Amino acid sequence: MKQIDVAIIGGGASGLTAAIAAARRGAKTVIIEHMDRVGKKLLTTGNGKCNYTNEAQGIPYYRGENPAFVMSVFRQFGFSDTVAFFREMGIEPKVKNGYYYPASGQASSVLDVLRMEAAFWDVEIWTSCELKDLQRQDGCFVLSTSRKVIEAKSVLFATGLLAAPKTGSDGSALPYIEKLGHRIIDIVPALVQLQGKQSFFKTLAGIRAEILIKIYIEGVEAGRESGELQFTDFGISGIPVFQLSRFATRALGQKKEVWAVLDFLPQLHAKEAQRLLERRFYEYAHGKRAGEAMIGLFHKKLSEVLLKEAGIDLQLPAECVSARQLRRLSEQIKRFRVDIIGSKGFSQAQACAGGIDTGEIEGESMMSKLVPGVFFAGEVVDIDGTCGGYNLQWAWSSGQVAGSHAAAYAME
Repeated sequence: MKQIDVAIIGGGASGLTAAIAAARRGAKTVIIEHMDRVGKKLLTTGNGKCNYTNEAQGIPYYRGENPAFVMSVFRQFGFSDTVAFFREMGIEPKVKNGYYYPASGQASSVLDVLRMEAAFWDVEIWTSCELKDLQRQDGCFVLSTSRKVIEAKSVLFATGLLAAPKTGSDGSALPYIEKLGHRIIDIVPALVQLQGKQSFFKTLAGIRAEILIKIYIEGVEAGRESGELQFTDFGISGIPVFQLSRFATRALGQKKEVWAVLDFLPQLHAKEAQRLLERRFYEYAHGKRAGEAMIGLFHKKLSEVLLKEAGIDLQLPAECVSARQLRRLSEQIKRFRVDIIGSKGFSQAQACAGGIDTGEIEGESMMSKLVPGVFFAGEVVDIDGTCGGYNLQWAWSSGQVAGSHAAAYAME
């Protein structure tokens, strides 16, 4: 039976970082990865450019049942430590509005340096290797894999959850975590497109608009975001939608009613929007029809949908639109409702919400409070970040902290 210090289940961003941290502290370390190569999901981040961190940090950028859990980890390894860590390995940052990318513009560069650093510190990486069983015996852990049986002094789960399963995050390790007694908070897609109920989406597909979006759950506002929204043939997408999607998907999983309200003129108060429409339809109409009065304000197809939803005939002379109809149009522009009936699911999600209850993990070490010698890192924990490099920052930070403490535990 092969004996090692730290066995890491999962070779993604957090797993590789944890392995490097453990090996740097002298621990004999192995990564067990069931895919044919490590870091597949990392290659897809930032549209292949890898937004690996963000200079704006803090609790508001993280979510979960206890988002403040991140702070004990970030105090040990935070934003500046991350930039230094990658710079030491050769990644020079390219910064855009506080977003950090590798200067090469390639996510593969980040994966390459992690793999090279792991190799330098003699981390063994077993790919296409399945975990078959995990038992605790005499203060150690016996792991049966499709490759061989090993005995480890500490075990670290860095497996991700269910987002983008084709890259390896398929939840296959969750039964072993649950067998250890840990509670898994319901897992739902996050950072994902949302599906709408209405019939107008095929008309609007591909149109982009700067909006304010609010998500309502059973009539109560759950969150709001501003930015560029994109209509699709099934619903809504774009960064502001991604930021709010975890609230929608969790509520839908609980069979609650969810809808979004879009404001297409967020820079104007309701009365200002009403006055703008009055000028366009009454003062400056100059013989235009209702559809023509909206030209230059919104995309033509969006204008047509807004008019139809307000019950206004596009061919009606603009000056013949009643004050009541104009108020309805203003309401559509400022409070355009989209009934949310689903999301594009785990296959399209960039991250997941849910995971191991942070109340069962020691924040200072990322070690299980239930089973000494078991550690966790990355998305498998009930922490998810917003768009902008935050999920990767959590991966680097939790991986460093968990890997360091797993090594210290193993070598006591």
